[in-house]
Amino acid sequence: MINFFEFYGIPESFNPDTAFLKKKFYELSKQYHPDFYANESEDKQQEILELSTINNKAHQTLTDPAKRLEYILRQHELLVDGAKPQLPADFLMEMMDINERLMEVDDADQLASINNEVMAIDDDITAQLKILTRDYETLDDTAKESRLNEILDLYYRQKYLLRIKESLNTFAARF
Repeated sequence: MINFFEFYGIPESFNPDTAFLKKKFYELSKQYHPDFYANESEDKQQEILELSTINNKAHQTLTDPAKRLEYILRQHELLVDGAKPQLPADFLMEMMDINERLMEVDDADQLASINNEVMAIDDDITAQLKILTRDYETLDDTAKESRLNEILDLYYRQKYLLRIKESLNTFAARF
């Protein structure tokens, strides 16, 4: 599997230069456009088609902050499908409390209050992620590994919170 950062010739980063990504995408789109290779061998045409596909996937992944974060965690084998995240007990207790209150909601004001609380937690996680990813490129490998584990914890919290937000949306439809 080709590393998208290497494919674009840039260092791994949670905050790459978006103007550069766009420029590189268009540059490679021209370079690997299948029409320019219509008279080449089947093998060469297939290779160009694969490079064109990689360019599209790289651009989609690296320009979307959520996809990029998940991609970096996967590149470091920190996200494994089916693995159960280890979330801190205090976070899980807080989420259980919110879920219980959500099950007992009987008016729009209570729902709004829970929604505001969830949004505040989400904003806090987003702010922490911003801080942790800001200087990532400048760290040495040991510090990067440690930082990635902190980012992974916040990633799992965000995923958990997403389920609660979906429940909030379901409940909101009632009122």
